[in-house]
Amino acid sequence: MEEFDDDEIVKKIMHVMRNAPHGTIYTYEGLEMILIMAAYDQDISVAFVDDGVYALKKGQDTAGIEVKGFAKTFLALDGYDVEKLYVDQVSLEERGLTEDDLVVDVEVISSAEIGKMMTEQDVVIQH
Repeated sequence: MEEFDDDEIVKKIMHVMRNAPHGTIYTYEGLEMILIMAAYDQDISVAFVDDGVYALKKGQDTAGIEVKGFAKTFLALDGYDVEKLYVDQVSLEERGLTEDDLVVDVEVISSAEIGKMMTEQDVVIQH
């Protein structure tokens, strides 16, 4: 019988949220994937770029498109120790948003900084 080492391998995994939260399943399924991976104690970070910044916008009213809003679900990330949340500064500014418009605390950084972080990851998953 094989013996297994109890030490788990921890991977650095960055999820890049690029799509608006509604109209496709990418953002919602990305959030589900992040929560599942976090349950396995991986080193998770999430970068919101382009229209992905809208996923974090406070006060989303989805009644008109008849889908359930899930922006507040990003609040659950803290409970899973997913605390490395980054927002691209230009993406935020181009959409007329500020940090105060977002449902969670994030670190606003440049595209270059996000790019550098991507090179330091074991895995980068784009949603």
